Amino acid sequence: MRGSRRYWEERAAKALMLLSLGLVVGSLLVILGVVAVKGFSALTWQMLTQTPRGGYYLGKEGGILNAILGSLYLGAGATALAFAVSLPVALYLRVFAGQASVPARVVRFAMDLLWGVPSIVYGALGFVVMVLLGLRASLGAAILTVSLFELPILVRAMDEVLRMVPAEIDEASYSVGATRSETAFRVVTRQALPGLLTAVLLAFGRGIGDTASVLFTAGFTDRVPTSLCAPAATLPLAVFFQLGSPIPEVRNRAYAAAAVLTLIVFAVSLLGRGLARMAARNVVR
Repeated sequence: MRGSRRYWEERAAKALMLLSLGLVVGSLLVILGVVAVKGFSALTWQMLTQTPRGGYYLGKEGGILNAILGSLYLGAGATALAFAVSLPVALYLRVFAGQASVPARVVRFAMDLLWGVPSIVYGALGFVVMVLLGLRASLGAAILTVSLFELPILVRAMDEVLRMVPAEIDEASYSVGATRSETAFRVVTRQALPGLLTAVLLAFGRGIGDTASVLFTAGFTDRVPTSLCAPAATLPLAVFFQLGSPIPEVRNRAYAAAAVLTLIVFAVSLLGRGLARMAARNVVR
């Protein structure tokens, strides 16, 4: 009886896992299918190489080059800024504070809370700061806002990766006379480099695909941003504004922008996997 109960429990657990896997894969395929069918059919070379022209939002000529470059500028700038702040924090938690210390637990709890804050709250915060400082919507303001949005993602992801580095690596480094700073930046970071790259790509994907955090801070323009003080268009905002148009051609262009955004994230993921494999060659197993 007991053996029969365990058998059915195992069968039920396996069926639940397969059902969950099917839901996840099925949802991904549906999303990719809708984007591919509606997006690639409307995607042209003209859309990739031109900025919006007169009558673009009425279904006439022009493209989304401004949104493509704006998204790349925003994602790269915000991820670089967030990485520069989050890596020292993660290394402090791993090497200096101690994994089970009170400061480490407080910082991790704070990062978990910030990770759960909706991105629209970050956008509202950025808008309030802009109003108080007398600033206008711009690429620089959007980069600062998105970097705050990415910061808890990077800190927690990097923290989990760094905690997987064996403590013996630290001891071996200290035994040859290395300081804590040298151990953190030259030894521990190198051992965790594949995971750190994955964390950066995760944050980049979240940043480049978010709409709410840049809705009030980036502005929107038909021009390619030439400075941090200029407004910037992004692909999520292009999808947001064009999808509500009553003109079918404009709505199809929204799906085309979504397809381009999906391809960018896919390409970055492939590039990151290749870099992670190359970095893994120097990792001590």
